[in-house]
Amino acid sequence: MYTVTFKFEQKGLEPVTINNVEHDQSILEVALTNDIELHHNCGGVCACSTCHLYVEKGEDFLEELSDKEEDFIDRAINPRLNSRLGCQCILHPGDGEIEVTLPDQTQFLGE
Repeated sequence: MYTVTFKFEQKGLEPVTINNVEHDQSILEVALTNDIELHHNCGGVCACSTCHLYVEKGEDFLEELSDKEEDFIDRAINPRLNSRLGCQCILHPGDGEIEVTLPDQTQFLGE
């Protein structure tokens, strides 16, 4: 089981920690299941960049970055070296701690 902590760049939002998260689901799914807003215009099929986030800790517990994902990250707002798409961050079997930061999603409203 995993512990996943969501931090937010958007002012006024406090970090949220989700415990006992099972593997074989994406960070996007974990967010949505726990009422954490994370845009996903394409429905989570790696066809846009709206579920862009930053993996701060635990990248080794996630599916590796694919070429397709990397292409969409290049289109995201403010990409960084630790940028990923939440729909593509699938949790491997095992356990550990993962920490992600969600960009201020108010800047995505025009997409």
